[in-house]
Amino acid sequence: MSETSDKPILVITEGEQAGQRWVIERSGFTIGRGGECDLILPERQVSREHVKIHREGDDYYLEDLDSKNGTWVNEIQLKADTIRLRDGDDISIAMAVRMTFVGSEATAPLVLNRLAAQKGRLQLDRDARRVFIGDIEVDPPLSLPQYRLLEMLFDGVGAVRTREEVVAYVWPEAASDGVSEQAIDALVRRLRDRLNEFDTEHQYVVTVRGHGFRLDNPES
Repeated sequence: MSETSDKPILVITEGEQAGQRWVIERSGFTIGRGGECDLILPERQVSREHVKIHREGDDYYLEDLDSKNGTWVNEIQLKADTIRLRDGDDISIAMAVRMTFVGSEATAPLVLNRLAAQKGRLQLDRDARRVFIGDIEVDPPLSLPQYRLLEMLFDGVGAVRTREEVVAYVWPEAASDGVSEQAIDALVRRLRDRLNEFDTEHQYVVTVRGHGFRLDNPES
């Protein structure tokens, strides 16, 4: 077994760096958007110093560094306390990046195989900004606002995204009060209509009344 095989790693499963692995080399491993962090995430929703992982004995703990958009472990938001990480824990950073904590590099292939098996029917090719439902490509392509909305919901993995979050992600150049609720609803309706052209049996974009929107992406 190599020197690093006993060290835990983070496998980024969703976000701009999806598929990359990072070995946690030391206690006090920081994650954030700032250049001083050990793991730098480019997503604008991530705080400059978002979370820290530190070691106590053989255990590793995750601490939220008073981030603006929050941290979730296995769908439960991390508040003021730290939490002990366990092999396979799912970590969501600001609902923009999702990663899995793996107890050692030796078990990483098992985790990656499990994650690959959880892919939904709807998939994104981020590099080309293409959308697929099953083996069928959504063509003509989605408009940029439609794609941004879908990408945001896709990265949330079932989490509800508020209207304020939709405005910030889809129209980053607009003021928070510069986009009407009617414009948001119209965009959601158009995205639903486009997806329904390729799958009439399922409603992917779900409205959660009084809260926002989420993606329902069934298994293939």
